[in-house]
Amino acid sequence: MNNLNKIAAALAILGCSTGTVFAQTSSDSTSGTSYSTDSGSNDYSSSQWDNRSWYLMPSINGMAPDHKFNQGHGEGVGLHAGKALSDHWDIQFGAAYSRDKDNNTYYKQDTLGVDALYMFSRDRLKPFVFAGTGAEHDRLNAPFVDASRTSPYVDAGLGVQYQLAPQWAVQADYRRQHAWMRGGSFGFDKANTGLLSVGLTYYFDQPKMAPVAQATPPAPEPEVAAQPAPPPAPVAPASHFEHYTLSATELFAFDSAQLRPAQPKLDEIANALQQDPSINNVVITGYTDRIGPDGYNLKLSQRRAEAVRNYLISKGIGGNRLTAVGKGKADPVVQCHDKRRSDLIACLAPNRRVEVEQITIERKVQ
Repeated sequence: MNNLNKIAAALAILGCSTGTVFAQTSSDSTSGTSYSTDSGSNDYSSSQWDNRSWYLMPSINGMAPDHKFNQGHGEGVGLHAGKALSDHWDIQFGAAYSRDKDNNTYYKQDTLGVDALYMFSRDRLKPFVFAGTGAEHDRLNAPFVDASRTSPYVDAGLGVQYQLAPQWAVQADYRRQHAWMRGGSFGFDKANTGLLSVGLTYYFDQPKMAPVAQATPPAPEPEVAAQPAPPPAPVAPASHFEHYTLSATELFAFDSAQLRPAQPKLDEIANALQQDPSINNVVITGYTDRIGPDGYNLKLSQRRAEAVRNYLISKGIGGNRLTAVGKGKADPVVQCHDKRRSDLIACLAPNRRVEVEQITIERKVQ
């Protein structure tokens, strides 16, 4: 019993620590922890560690039954199935079988239930908290006692998932389970159980990345007879754009960090970077308008800047050449005082933007 409680306490500390580390590092190395519910299909993954397909997880369990059963700690096995429902929520269905035999006393507990998981991250390390409900069947065989009963329960707990590969992960969690013992078969009407589980997760599909629209290649030009080469024209100097500003309305839906399918301006930037590998230290800065909480807007602007950076990486640009920064509502382009929300959103559109700095784009001069 004492060993199980120590393991549970260590798991609780691990869950809190990983949540703190993620909160401190998300603004520098990830796309942020705030997502919009209208950001597109929830089946799309943000990275190779964000697998949103159905999964199956067998587990081994350590059980600490209520002291009123006069038992020590037991062990058992479980099986869970689950799926990501959104950027922050998972659902898990599961069953567990646990037992404990102490001298002449035998105690068994079977559970069947469903839990809702709130995920703090969709990166490789995923701390979470959860709550759920279900039914448990308790059976106690002891001298002068032979009782069994199926009762409803609620549970709550915390845990962490770690992605080993795109389709494999491990999960550890600890839960407290409160049951209402119906019928008085055991001589008491409530029981609390502690359950520590460690499982291996298999996802049925690979992570599904959002499709990127590809431009149709131009038709080949007809062949013409060779003409004498004209004298070389003077080379036009490269045009330097210290700030290449992209409208967030063209890139994203309102309150979203999911890129729209066709992005010709981003393709132009990617082409410029591919033609000149010497361009480094490209800074991608995301901005939002002033509508909404400052903390949320800061994370949304970081998410949008990361989305543009990831798009350029998908086009073959090295990630070490790109830096994504979110500045929230800072540096507004316009000031608006409209009363109606729809008019205010339209007026503040220039403030919702993404700027790409230190880009050199060569253009043909007529």
